[in-house]
Amino acid sequence: MKKIIYLLSAALCLSLSSCSTDFVTAVHNSSEPMDEYFINEDRMFQGLVAAYDPLQWFDYFYQYNPLPLVSDIMADDIYCGGSNEGDQPILVKTHYYEVTATDLCNQIWTIAYSGINRCYHVLEYVDGVPGMSNETKTLYKAEANVLAAYYYTILWKFWGNIPYYDENLTAPYFAEQLNHDDVYTKIVNKLEDVFKLNILPMKVAGGNEGRVSLAMAYMLYAEVVMYQKDESRYATALGYMEDIIESTQYDLVSDYASLWVEGGEWGKESIWEINYISAGGVRSWGSPIATGGNVYSILIGIPGGVPGYFDDGWGFSPVAKSAYDMYDDADIRRDGGILNLDKFCEENNVTYDHANDRWQATGYFLYKYIARTNDNHGYLGDNTLNYGNNIRVYRFAETLLNAAELAVLTGADGKDYLQRVRNRAHCPDTGTTREDIIEERHKEFVGEGKRYWDLVRSGLATNVLKAENHLYRKKDWNESLKYWPIPQSERDKDPNIDQNKYGL
Repeated sequence: MKKIIYLLSAALCLSLSSCSTDFVTAVHNSSEPMDEYFINEDRMFQGLVAAYDPLQWFDYFYQYNPLPLVSDIMADDIYCGGSNEGDQPILVKTHYYEVTATDLCNQIWTIAYSGINRCYHVLEYVDGVPGMSNETKTLYKAEANVLAAYYYTILWKFWGNIPYYDENLTAPYFAEQLNHDDVYTKIVNKLEDVFKLNILPMKVAGGNEGRVSLAMAYMLYAEVVMYQKDESRYATALGYMEDIIESTQYDLVSDYASLWVEGGEWGKESIWEINYISAGGVRSWGSPIATGGNVYSILIGIPGGVPGYFDDGWGFSPVAKSAYDMYDDADIRRDGGILNLDKFCEENNVTYDHANDRWQATGYFLYKYIARTNDNHGYLGDNTLNYGNNIRVYRFAETLLNAAELAVLTGADGKDYLQRVRNRAHCPDTGTTREDIIEERHKEFVGEGKRYWDLVRSGLATNVLKAENHLYRKKDWNESLKYWPIPQSERDKDPNIDQNKYGL
């Protein structure tokens, strides 16, 4: 199966691969001025691919900040883990709601704005490229705008009140800081403008997996509308979810566990994934943004490993026992998404030495992204940085659960959408309230970076994320913790940026 692969070299470059080791790479000579570089469609396509490139960097860019992990350690299913409380202290502070302007995952900010910058290069130059059809130019504009909206959504959810711009800045490179409501309006308007272009396919053609589709853009739209609690757009968002469903181009797979192996990438349930490759991957500690795989799988892997099954990992992101125990015994999402290590060893007649256990160890690991033996096959760089596990951003199961929740919120009937998810899971639950749907999302998306944001947007965070409900925290979550402090490095550059009052 082919994927679109993202790669940075100098300013812009392109790498397309199949699941073999064949590569085609075109590199931008950084000595050429940008306005003299985009002289044909091939080079403009390189610019478009470069806008996708920062998606890969979130797992590691001189700082460990995989978005699923960073999000989930602020919720209740996933602990921080690692060697000890002093290992990766920024992640520990995130876990404890103790981040500061100087101790936080600030590379998320840097990566997202890098992506926005690249998107706006596409928008700035695409109309001037000779030989491109108007249809192709419009398609590139749509993709770049949706990607920019995605990058802004990350910034908006973590920081709320951020500098916002719709075209690349000139010296002194300062942008107006908008409040979180105005940022939301900009994001949702950007997406609505893309929809008016009527150019994105509901599902991308084979060989282009990883590019933006209309279904992906609809999912992003629903995400921001629901997070903002924008009642005026609930019906529209529901309509978009129903468009995806009625297109019949996506469906649930019967075997939940199969979603998470290499052969499950870009299956019929996948709406959008962030691509990583192992074969031919040259990513290394000296070149962390080179093309290749992820480090996330090793980061959350089993210390000491299980020979023949799982590679030696670093023990971050242990899954709480309460998360495993919330499922009915028949629910295939329990063991299809969470690895009960002792149970696995007993069933497969292998052993694990618990002397290898690390801080906050529970005996439960995130099966979805764990470092399986040979998941880094064919790597050329550093083995730990080249696991080929794609990050599943949007799945059709979420489309159904979005539709079910939006139906409740608009007074429509979404029971069938909810039941499809439960039927696949062999789940006996029958409740259909919004709280029931949030709990169904809880079970469906363990370790996928959804839980924290669901608790915040639904108003459940204040009660669920109390210290008394957690084995390690001493601080309750409250609304003042919704937006992280703006990185001090950014305020040093622009003193006009107002600081968020985190924890106050």
